[in-house]
Amino acid sequence: MRTGSIGRGLGLATALAALLVAVLAAPASAGRPTASVGATTVEAAAPASFTHPGVLVSRPQLDFVRSKVQAGAQPWKSAYDQMLASKYASLTRTATPRAVVECGSYSNPNYGCTDEREDAIAAYTLALAWYITQDSRYAQKSIEIMDAWSAVIQDHTNSNAPLQTGWAGSSWPRAAEIIKYTYSSWPNSGRFATMLRNVYLPKVINGSNSNGNWELSMTEAAIGIAVFLEDRSAYDKAVTKFRGRVPAYIYLASDGALPKTAPGSGLDTRDEIINYWQGQSTFMDGLSQETCRDLTHTGYGLSAISHIAETSRIQGQDLYPEIADRLRHALGLHAKYQLGTAVPSSLCGGTLKDNLGPVTEVGFNALHNRMGIAMTNTQTLTEQQRPAGSNNLFVAWETLTHANNPN
Repeated sequence: MRTGSIGRGLGLATALAALLVAVLAAPASAGRPTASVGATTVEAAAPASFTHPGVLVSRPQLDFVRSKVQAGAQPWKSAYDQMLASKYASLTRTATPRAVVECGSYSNPNYGCTDEREDAIAAYTLALAWYITQDSRYAQKSIEIMDAWSAVIQDHTNSNAPLQTGWAGSSWPRAAEIIKYTYSSWPNSGRFATMLRNVYLPKVINGSNSNGNWELSMTEAAIGIAVFLEDRSAYDKAVTKFRGRVPAYIYLASDGALPKTAPGSGLDTRDEIINYWQGQSTFMDGLSQETCRDLTHTGYGLSAISHIAETSRIQGQDLYPEIADRLRHALGLHAKYQLGTAVPSSLCGGTLKDNLGPVTEVGFNALHNRMGIAMTNTQTLTEQQRPAGSNNLFVAWETLTHANNPN
């Protein structure tokens, strides 16, 4: 053998040895695969093994809730009573599916839009009632509603189709996860999965360059559907969308003179960005892209952010630390003004419209109770609003599921 070959062989052996040392020295988290996003390689989000039930609520969380309700403890018992008294928990509910749900701007036209959203919330409500009571009538009614829709629906149309799909598609997987993994039998669960894959996922997986609450709700639906389908590719794509959108939805002073923009937004100039932020040109920690539109739409966005982070945490990759600073400032800023602090003229001309809605429990529990972040205004508002009900779109019963829930 020639000397050059020996040298190359020793060099290869040395390189292999160094590689082996690096692999052995790497932290356990490095075992998670990576994915390329543009020119950047990032850690893929999808777990090696999905946790079920694992969309917004986990089995340990559900067990905590059941124990509190059975003990008559507050605020869970009053939240449970509120849920059970609602139209969504009715055991005589009849689902109203249709093949094509058509939703225009501001639900005009509204052909099946309200029916679909509320049937999806009802399926989730009944699934929660099943788990807490172990009364199979609730599980059977939840299944009946999900089966009715999976047998019929084929598409969503008109201008609000992506948002409508995101809203209903956020509630369906929560119900389906609880029923499939905690109830004895659901023969048509495969057909329901096919519905989510073929009718819902294609409408939400690529996101939206509309107002941020659209893309965030669509991303919430996508990540929930991905968990139910155990679709790692869809899960990773949803998390990538989330990571691009949250910094473009909530401003921090560290972002610089102007808010960040979402990948693919096409917002290239200062004027375009300010116009997209509802004409607001003074930026402060926690300001949302939709604050000056109204607090209700802002609440949709903050709620979806919290829901996505909660699902990711259950699935083993906690996204809360990445977005905690933005979310705590956003919840605190909007809570402060909803509680009555005078709005300065530099913020939306001194006037804020509407209110956040029942959307603070999940984020507050994660950031304050689990992570130990002081959130005085958010805590005051959250406790004032208990028990938090439903917004009749995609938020429901979060005092029951997440108030002071340590799991």
